[in-house]
Amino acid sequence: MQSQFSLNHIAGILEGLEETIIYQLCNRAQFKYNETIYQKGKSGFKNNPESLFAIRLRYQEEMDARFGRYQVPEERPFNKDLPAPERDAPPLVSGLALSDINLIDLTPDILSGYQELVKKICLSGDDGHYGSSVEFDVYSLQAISRRVHFGALYVAENKYSSDPETYTKLIREGNTAKINNQLTRKEVEANILRRVADKVEQLQANINHKVRIAVAPEIILNYYKNVIIPLTKKGEIKYLLNRKLTDN
Repeated sequence: MQSQFSLNHIAGILEGLEETIIYQLCNRAQFKYNETIYQKGKSGFKNNPESLFAIRLRYQEEMDARFGRYQVPEERPFNKDLPAPERDAPPLVSGLALSDINLIDLTPDILSGYQELVKKICLSGDDGHYGSSVEFDVYSLQAISRRVHFGALYVAENKYSSDPETYTKLIREGNTAKINNQLTRKEVEANILRRVADKVEQLQANINHKVRIAVAPEIILNYYKNVIIPLTKKGEIKYLLNRKLTDN
């Protein structure tokens, strides 16, 4: 079995999550933007002032919390004050050098980035398919959050372990710009972007355009370029700076 910190294992997980994200985004694009689902007080739930989207996301995360989803380091919820896990399970040993996994929480940025993306992948207007729209919003967000946080946590630890002397020096200096430069691999990022665009094309290669809406590959490529990759590196930097604290 490969180590959870091996580069091949990490790359395999991240590539698999690419496919999940693309699949869910293409499913969300089959419904119009449906602005009503994001508006407070228009959910159809009596005595609940939140939006349908916010209610659907909270209900999903409350159920997931009871099953222990958020005991997994890369699974970060968008809501707070969730129920405690009810399922008996062996304690998770992540091997990450953090005192508190919640120190790495990029969910606010993920949510705002997604809210802009959904406007680009969906046709404008209202088709009345509110339940399906919020369902795929939730599935998309959870996959994106897992991808960003998994990359932030495990890629950072892999890079630290491969060159602890250099990273320890940079962490002690607290120079985030230098840490970012050390983390950045332009050729790896370029490969990710090419692969994402190719996967979007492949998934939609044989769709019936009379009944299915196609998402332009460049939209998801740009989302990776401008949101997912930068957020992952932001999380890596947070991890490394907090790793320093746990080591001292």
